[in-house]
Amino acid sequence: MTAKRTDEPFDRVDVATGRKLLDDQSVKWIDVREPAEWQQVRIPGAVLVPLNRLLVSPRQYLQGDRVVFYCAQGIRSAVACEVAASIGMGQIYNLEGGIEDWMAQGHPVEK
Repeated sequence: MTAKRTDEPFDRVDVATGRKLLDDQSVKWIDVREPAEWQQVRIPGAVLVPLNRLLVSPRQYLQGDRVVFYCAQGIRSAVACEVAASIGMGQIYNLEGGIEDWMAQGHPVEK
């Protein structure tokens, strides 16, 4: 399910909706966790852009119009969504529950 709160410039997606978006080649997945977290486990096809780097130079890392951000639980990725919106990106999604919920529901990961 996709939900958009009126006070947020991005959509919050649950894991089931996120899984559907993973199959869409036009959607870029960005993991905003730290490198040590990324090395342990990640969603297939995602690229690592730690939140601290994204905050410093968002235009360097954010291109395209459809992006799903995720982290461990969905908190850091919500901040990344706000940053993406501030530079005018279009379709921005935050994976609610992050990779923890993703794994708990049995979706694919890479190690």
